[in-house]
Amino acid sequence: MNDPSNRFIVITGGPGSGKSSLIDALETLGYSRSVEAGRAIIQDQVAIGGRALPWNDRALFAELMLSWEMRSFRIAGQRGGVVFFDRGVPDVMGYLRLSGLPVPHHVKKAAETFLYHPRVFIAPPWKEIFGQDRERKQDFEEAIRTYQAMLSAYTDCGYELVELPCAPVLRRVQFVLQELSSVDPK
Repeated sequence: MNDPSNRFIVITGGPGSGKSSLIDALETLGYSRSVEAGRAIIQDQVAIGGRALPWNDRALFAELMLSWEMRSFRIAGQRGGVVFFDRGVPDVMGYLRLSGLPVPHHVKKAAETFLYHPRVFIAPPWKEIFGQDRERKQDFEEAIRTYQAMLSAYTDCGYELVELPCAPVLRRVQFVLQELSSVDPK
């Protein structure tokens, strides 16, 4: 279980699809987790008047997300047991593609270097729970495009994607834990 590819579980998808709520619920069960890069970077950049924002400088925003995800990976390596990630390094590739920007070699190299469990959970677009807020300015159509970009990025990186059911959080928790029954809990 010391190999991250066995114990680092990514949950990805478009904005407003219930990823963070699912990870919050898994954390209440005692699992370790990472914090989503995008929302935190937006909050920090707005607080300091920075320009690394998706509506200002998408390439710079992607670089900060990449740094955040690599740091989250390293921090998780210091923890024991299963760690759930609210997105991972391949999300940066998906974001760049979604933005119509090239994926630099170092981003591809990061996706090859920082490896997660081969099964990645992806939350599909779910209109009934989707909502916008100060950090999430995307509309539902962009949430669908983001989902498709993440599906493509993770598939291109060789991951097997498992779609989460559009179901209440507890049901999603049960689904994830059942799918990972071969992974040593905590």
